[in-house]
Amino acid sequence: MKVLAAMSGGVDSAVAAARAVEAGHDVTGIHLALSRNPRSYRSGARGCCTIEDSNDARRAADVIGIPFYVWDLSAEFHEDVVEDFLDEYAAGRTPNPCLRCNEKIKFAAVLEKGLALGFDAVATGHYAQLRRAPESQGGLIEMHRAVDDGKDQSYVLGVLDQRQLAHSLFPLGDSTKPEVRVEAERRGLLVADKPDSHDICFVADGDNAGWLREKLGDRAPNEGGDIVDDDSGEVLGRHEGTYGYTIGQRKGLRIGRPAPDGKPRFVLDIEPVSGTVTVGPRERLAVHSLRGIRPRWCGAVPDTLAGPGVSVQLRAHGEELPATVRVLGDQGDGADEVAVELHEPAYGIAPGQAVVVYDGTRVVGSATISATDRVAADGGARTR
Repeated sequence: MKVLAAMSGGVDSAVAAARAVEAGHDVTGIHLALSRNPRSYRSGARGCCTIEDSNDARRAADVIGIPFYVWDLSAEFHEDVVEDFLDEYAAGRTPNPCLRCNEKIKFAAVLEKGLALGFDAVATGHYAQLRRAPESQGGLIEMHRAVDDGKDQSYVLGVLDQRQLAHSLFPLGDSTKPEVRVEAERRGLLVADKPDSHDICFVADGDNAGWLREKLGDRAPNEGGDIVDDDSGEVLGRHEGTYGYTIGQRKGLRIGRPAPDGKPRFVLDIEPVSGTVTVGPRERLAVHSLRGIRPRWCGAVPDTLAGPGVSVQLRAHGEELPATVRVLGDQGDGADEVAVELHEPAYGIAPGQAVVVYDGTRVVGSATISATDRVAADGGARTR
């Protein structure tokens, strides 16, 4: 096949490109320029998408012996990822920009452009596995967890649909990260020992709260508000903006006094309209059920998923939680919703995060969490 290898400048995408060549594909390397101003995001090595990363990707392509180009997708990235991130935080939600980038940029904009140019597939360094189901089961392309549990990235790929999966390659899914580094060293790739990126790529210094304050500080109603105790309703302090808080946060609350029982307080609720941040004990973070909107299915749309193999994941590196998942169908706005009943409680779950559904190791699909049901101060249920 003619394959586009998306090369971030890290070791994973470099080895993925090399393996695609070794498999006999006609490979062209591309690096995505995602900043409208090359120095407005990162210029160091804390995350991906830096100037140094572009140079590292070019050098890796030279070693592998493939053509290499830089594609400017900065306008699309700013609109679909950065602005979406800001809008979600302004609304009191907690988004995952990596999922949005995979959905809108790497497997939408890049894939569409690649197909228009005559390429057959996009290869990336994500840790996930693709398998074709038997014809008796529809013959669809299935996405499964990687063999390396510690590096599995199927959660951030749960937004991909069948068409996108049919034009995707994940050459690293059957390997561990140490094996990939050893292979990179053997191939003479200078990125063999390059550290992994962990931060949000468009936050220059890793200070998410400071970056949000700079971008959202002049957007009402995020100019400040009260920090309120969930039990007594007492105002415990003031804050500069709801964007500085996430559900489940414990540190940095700046309320200055302990709870009467001496136990730590956690952020339970964020109300962006009034600017109120509600805090309380950890047990009130327990989520037993949730709703999801804008579902994305990797294959056929399911009805109800239940049984010992069904689980959900609520964070990129979170644990699997056994669950029952129901697709509710059209809720009046032309879109489906997903109802998830957790068999054991989850803590610190916020609207805006993604819920990714699994059947065994197979990724069924994902949705954006729109509401969670928790225990209220009076012992009843609270939906947020």
